[in-house]
Amino acid sequence: MTDKLVRATASNGDIRIIAAITTELVNEGVKLHNCAPTAAAVLGRMLTAGSLMGATLKSEKDALTLQMSGGGEARGVVVTSYADASVKGYIGNPSVDLPANSKGKLDVGGAIGKNGNLVIIRDMGLREPYVGQVPIYTGEIGDDLAYYFTVSEQTPSAVGLGVLVDTDLSVKAAGGFIIQMMPGANELAADLVTYRLQEIPSVTEMITKGMTIEEILNYIFEGMDLKIHDSMIPAYKCDCSREKVERAFISIGQKDLEELYNEGKEEELKCHFCNKAYKFTHEQIGEIIKSVTADK
Repeated sequence: MTDKLVRATASNGDIRIIAAITTELVNEGVKLHNCAPTAAAVLGRMLTAGSLMGATLKSEKDALTLQMSGGGEARGVVVTSYADASVKGYIGNPSVDLPANSKGKLDVGGAIGKNGNLVIIRDMGLREPYVGQVPIYTGEIGDDLAYYFTVSEQTPSAVGLGVLVDTDLSVKAAGGFIIQMMPGANELAADLVTYRLQEIPSVTEMITKGMTIEEILNYIFEGMDLKIHDSMIPAYKCDCSREKVERAFISIGQKDLEELYNEGKEEELKCHFCNKAYKFTHEQIGEIIKSVTADK
C-alpha cells in the first residue's frame, strides 16, 4: 500500500487530526541505516512522528527537528522534517536489539531510556529557532510526544505510532496519528475519542489488514463529523550534497585541515542521514585550505 498522509478535522472542527501510513518511508530509512529490529522500531516511530509534525509547518523553508536521547543503547535518535512531510533521520546505534518488553513488543522505551529529554526544534527562518523540551516520560515516543504537546504547547493530544518488523527484518507496516483537541473543544468529544483509542487495534494491525489511512480515521471517528481536508505523500528524503559536507569539513578549523594535509592523507566523510560517502583527496584538502586562507 502506497504511503499517504492526510490532514483532517472532526467534531465540528474541535478535533485536529494528522495521520499517515509510512511503511515505504520507514523501510527506506531502516535499509539505509541497516537497522536491527529494535533499532528499526525506534527510528521508524521517530520518522513517522517527524513526518506528521512536518506537515504542520507553514512554509517550505521551515524545518522541524526531533531529538531523543535517554541514556539507552539506542544512543540517541535525531529526525528532521519539512512542510511537504518529507523526513530524514539517524539512530546512534542501529545495531541495538533488545529482548521483547513485558507486553511482548519491541522494547523501544528500553532502547531509548528515560534519563534525558525529548527536544523539538522549529526553525522558521527567524534569528533563533524555537526550542521546546520535556523530560522523557516513557521512551515509547508516542506517549512522550503527547506529553510534550500537552505540557509545552498546552494542547491536549493523543499520539499513536507503530512499526511492525517482519521476520526478514523489513518493515511490514508503519504509520501513526496525532489527534489534538482545539481550545474550547467539547469535553464529551474528547472523552469519546479517548475511549475509542483504548478500544481500537494497533495502527500496524489495521494497516496489515489492508485498511487505508482514510478507513482507519473513519473507523476511529465514526459518527463524529470527520472531514478530510487534504493529503500528501510522506517520503524519506536526504538533501545532502558535496557542498554541504565540505562546509562541515571546513568547520573543523584550519589547523586540523593543515595537519591532515601535511600527513598526506585523504579524508572520507559520511552523511549521518543517508550514509553517502564523500571523499576528499590530498589535493582537494589543499585547495580547501587555500580557499579558507583567501577568505580571511
